This record gives sequence, C-alpha cells and structure tokens, in this order.
Amino acid sequence: MAGYIVHRILSSIPVLLFVSFVTFGLVRLAPGDPVLIVLGGHKVDPTTLATLREQFGLVGDPISQYIAWLGRAITGDFGQSFRLRQDVTDLLVQRVPITLELVALSMVIAVAIAIPLGIVQARKRDSATDYIGSLAALIGLSIPVYFAAMVGVLVFAVWLRWLPAFGSGEDGLDRLRHLIMPACALALGTIALTSRMTRSAMIEALSTDYIEAARAKGLPERTILVKHAFRNALIPVLTVTSLQMGFLLVGSVLVETTMGLGGLGSLITDAIQNRDYPVIQASVLLLTVAFTVINLLTDILYAVIDPRIRY
Repeated sequence: MAGYIVHRILSSIPVLLFVSFVTFGLVRLAPGDPVLIVLGGHKVDPTTLATLREQFGLVGDPISQYIAWLGRAITGDFGQSFRLRQDVTDLLVQRVPITLELVALSMVIAVAIAIPLGIVQARKRDSATDYIGSLAALIGLSIPVYFAAMVGVLVFAVWLRWLPAFGSGEDGLDRLRHLIMPACALALGTIALTSRMTRSAMIEALSTDYIEAARAKGLPERTILVKHAFRNALIPVLTVTSLQMGFLLVGSVLVETTMGLGGLGSLITDAIQNRDYPVIQASVLLLTVAFTVINLLTDILYAVIDPRIRY
C-alpha cells in the first residue's frame, strides 16, 4: 500500500505541471490587459507601464514567464495579486476555509439524504416510492446550482425569513445558519446522482445468491440491507461520491458568487474578471491538488471497505 501511495503521488506531478502550464497559457489568451485593468482606464506614460509589467512578471516571452512562475511556485511563492496587492498565499488561506466548510456541509447533507433514499428505492423497486424518488432525482439534476441558490434566497430568506440571504456570518451557529441554504443548493445534484447509484448498486446486490442465503437463514431484513447488501454496494457509491466532492469544489464558485460568501469561488470569479493571473493560476492548481488527494483517499478506502482489493 505504501508503494502504491508513493507511486500515485509521483504520477500526479506531471498532471499538476500540465494543468499549471495550460492554465498559464489560457489566462494570457483571454482578452484584456491586466495592467490596464489595474490602472482603471487612467492614462500613464510608457515608462510607468513598463515598470508595472516588470513588477507583475509580464516581461519576456510566455515560456520564460512560466518557468519563472513555476520556480517560485515550487517554493510556495505564488506572487502577489495584481488587483488586491496581497500575497496570493495569504488570500488563499483566508478564503479556503469558507469553501471547505461549504463543501463539507453539502457533502454531509447529500450523503445523509441520498444513501437512505437509494436504499429505500432499491428495497421498494418499481413502487410509487421508487418512481417519486426517480422523478425527484431527475429534477435535482436538471436544476442549475445558481438557480437553486436564487430560489432558496427568495423562499427561505425573503418570504419565510428563516435564513440569512447573503454573507458567511460569524463563527459557530451563525456561520451554520448562513451556510445551510447554499449548501443545500449545492448538494442537489450530488443527492440525485448518489441516490441513483445507490439504488442501482443495491438492486444488484439484493439479487445475489448470498442475500437469498441470508434470508433463508432468517436474518432480519435490516441486517441484510445494511450489513450485507449495502457493504457490497458501497464501492460504486463511494466512487460517485468522491467524484461529486470534486465537482462540489467547482460548483461552489457559482454558489459563493450568487450568495456573497466570500470564499475561494468568489475569489476566482473576481480574479477572472480582472485578469488577475497569479490568483487564477494558484487557485486552479489548488483545485487540481484537491482532486488528486480526493481520488487517492478514495482508492485507499476501497481496500478498507473490501479487503479483497489489493494494490
């Protein structure tokens, strides 16, 4: 297992380099000069423009710029934000916790709803409960995240006045009140996909011979469902859930922008609008690392759940 983990970590290095290179090139292909955006339309002399370009690391050909940026990034120096004039690392440290709290709460909500729903649908296959659950999953997949967030604000903040509409709140219960609504909006798609996968995996598990043998022995139905069928159906469910956790990180960009949470998502949106290259590059690299870590942890959990799996 240790050798497998080391191999996966080493194999992720080319992926990170490729993503960083592509991101570095794409942000520079986007229209708009970051220096002129920072100046806000004010006219300055060519000498000042040249000085600003040198400060921003925009002097020389793109390859040399990328090599210089990569050399600093390896040491943890992602430069300064063009617009905010702060270290990018400090900005990420300030914004990432809110995004992680949002994603974690969304995942907890999704798993708490989707897995029991999928089990019930599989147990009552082709019944009214199954059809209603399938319809709800289809609706959940069809609703865009930003639209769900806006509807949540309208219903629960404006009409019912149960939850705050915008902001991330303070620590503790106030933070939880501010995150519940965006977390639910973000979790809709994950609930739909996870419940469908749980249903399919449970139907397959319940049709196997060992389940029939367990029933013939007189084991309680709850024991059969949870201890025997669900454990064997957990591998595909875990795969989908881990992939959805990565997509939640990306989907948080829309939710945070819609509801003004001030996390990593809103930081990326502002950086793209203002051509803030250092912030964009560091944020995308951070998301790539998060995807890699999630996939690695998922593979390790495979062996924990099913001892027959060896790497």
